[in-house]
Amino acid sequence: MMLSDDKITHTTHIVLKGLMEKGLITLKEDDGLLRREIKRTITNELKIGEDIDAAVRRKLESFSKKLVEGSPEWEVLYRKYFEEEEGKRVRR
Repeated sequence: MMLSDDKITHTTHIVLKGLMEKGLITLKEDDGLLRREIKRTITNELKIGEDIDAAVRRKLESFSKKLVEGSPEWEVLYRKYFEEEEGKRVRR
């Protein structure tokens, strides 16, 4: 599920604030560049997750035995194939 731009922006501010409060980063100038990079990273990770979800759903739909989404069998196979697909993709 893709988050709205407002939710991603809000999450970006929370992440930046948390990093600063923990002393993991200090900013000497405007934090705009860092906020944009955090937002880009969050957006990219969400996109990868959506792509993996779509690939797994296509795989499950291709089975000759039709699985009911949400059933225990569907859930187990979804998790299994999601993890396999995740392993195939390199996140940068």
